[in-house]
Amino acid sequence: MHPVLQQLVTKYPDLQGCADAIARAFETIRTSYRQGGKLLVCGNGGSAADSEHIVGELMKGFMYRRPVPDAKRQKLRELFPDNGDDLADRLQGALPAISLVSHSALSTAFINDVDADMVFAQQVYGYGKPGDAIVGLSTSGNSKNVVHALQVARALGMWTIGFTGRGGGKMNELCDVMIRVPYDSTPDIQERHLPIYHALCIMLEQEFFES
Repeated sequence: MHPVLQQLVTKYPDLQGCADAIARAFETIRTSYRQGGKLLVCGNGGSAADSEHIVGELMKGFMYRRPVPDAKRQKLRELFPDNGDDLADRLQGALPAISLVSHSALSTAFINDVDADMVFAQQVYGYGKPGDAIVGLSTSGNSKNVVHALQVARALGMWTIGFTGRGGGKMNELCDVMIRVPYDSTPDIQERHLPIYHALCIMLEQEFFES
């Protein structure tokens, strides 16, 4: 078992039954990144906040330094001799991730003009490419806009990962990997989603940036 995952289940023994799914989620996202893919993330309410949180941990340094590679530093220096080194010093390595809950103008326009249940699906259709991955968070597993996003992702050849509660709902049929925490109430489910995605982000950061 990955050391970070071992630490997670030691601290949260109730997540022992999720360990295999978490490991597969890590392997799936790692494979997508290694092949030049990106991660899309979506959810509603507290899960929308979790979507933003996940992206925040992936797109900048979390637990490790992520220095700009020498080749990119050199390119910045050549193009901008006055401040190329300064730019490189203040940039951090990023794992490309997009929160689909963040685009208020697009979202409100699509909700108003077309269909609220399709607001994430439209963005998946626009951003998604074969080999990309999507994480959908829904405590019930039945959130219509998340379900539709996963359906479109499957049609595009993306990897699909679900974070839900005990039952999993409709997302069971749509996700390559399902992380079902053993709880039924929304607060209990969301309280366990956070340490799981923290662990995933740390594992990914170690994979790509630990020196």
